[in-house]
Amino acid sequence: MRLKQGFQIFALSVLSTIFTAIPTLAAQRISTFYGIIELSISIASLETYAQSGFIDNELAVYTQRLNPEDLVTLRQLLNQRIDFNSVALSQFLYSSMGESALEYVGELIQTDAHQNGFYAIRSTLILAAADPDGLTLLNVLKQFPSDTIRVNFTTAQQTIAAFTQLFEQIEQIDAWIEQQSLIAETASSITPSLDLHTSGSWRWRVETLTLYDAQRDRELMIDLYRPQFNQPAPVLILSPGLAASRTNFAYLAQHLASHGFAVAILDHPGSDRQQLQNLQDGAVSEVVQPSELIDRPLDISAVLDELERLNQVNEAEPFNLQQVGILGHSFGGYTALAVAGATVNLTQLRSTCESDTIDVTLANPSLLLQCAAVDLPTETIPALHDERLRAVFVFNPIGSSLFGADGLSQIEIPVMMVGGSRMRSLLPW
Repeated sequence: MRLKQGFQIFALSVLSTIFTAIPTLAAQRISTFYGIIELSISIASLETYAQSGFIDNELAVYTQRLNPEDLVTLRQLLNQRIDFNSVALSQFLYSSMGESALEYVGELIQTDAHQNGFYAIRSTLILAAADPDGLTLLNVLKQFPSDTIRVNFTTAQQTIAAFTQLFEQIEQIDAWIEQQSLIAETASSITPSLDLHTSGSWRWRVETLTLYDAQRDRELMIDLYRPQFNQPAPVLILSPGLAASRTNFAYLAQHLASHGFAVAILDHPGSDRQQLQNLQDGAVSEVVQPSELIDRPLDISAVLDELERLNQVNEAEPFNLQQVGILGHSFGGYTALAVAGATVNLTQLRSTCESDTIDVTLANPSLLLQCAAVDLPTETIPALHDERLRAVFVFNPIGSSLFGADGLSQIEIPVMMVGGSRMRSLLPW
């Protein structure tokens, strides 16, 4: 694997040298057609503005309606540098998920010959990341291996329409949620027994467990936070997101343990932080395998099995397995919903993922992860529901197309979802 990584670095160095030595391969203009009218601007004009703030006559045609704040933002966008290891970026762009993203974006950003910009964009991003000037929008434009960068106006319109529809849907949902919360607040007489705004009074300790699931040949690392009292502690299991680690949520586990909850946080091998490192090192070729959509919920059941076993061997510090909740973030949100009873709708997912409409993924990037499930044979998906769960809390979950409204409706226990105001992945359609 080190040989493969070394070859990639060598190849990137050679490519960077070649493209630097042949300026004719670099883009000169950005162009789009509005009907029969061509709108274009030179990269040199944008570069002058990015470097000095000077607006020449060519750029002035497009900036005359922008206010000073917009102009500052434009310059910042052109110069904003993203520090990204070129080898890691290359590994991602050559993965199935990366290639899916390139296919979509390539319909929007095309070559001089009006062809999908898939290969041009991939080489451009890798070369820009390896270049001393770094991965900036300006450097990406300069590295594009075509005389003209073509912006597909039709696709751009579709993309704008998709985002417009998204914002309208979210505004409607926000209004509905606010209305429902007012109704619930008026009708509810429940007073919360815990004030989670501050730390609790219970002392706690943490221990790390190594759990081997022989049936799946899968090793799980679990951090178990236990409050220090002699009564059975209610249990919360926390599932991190893609490329995350159980240590990401240590602060939350400690806080909940101080309020008397036993909290188990696990790493999901194959979609945790180590998987991302393996991708960067060339040890794996995919961001995540489709099988993770099955293994993750089964990991939760394996943890519950282990807690049941611990109850039998350590009666002095029992867990209350009649009160088990699950928390999940992002991909962990999918995990929590699946193990709580949500069913995967492969028919709907395949229809969405095989659609030719570019706006779907641009408006909902989580589909790049969700669409990994289309390669799962329907007959291989086992029952993922674990009836030992009593409540679900998820934040920024994915599952809009994996589950859909019908799949989510199969959950029969209380569910709370939290997401940002622009989280399309939170919508059930």
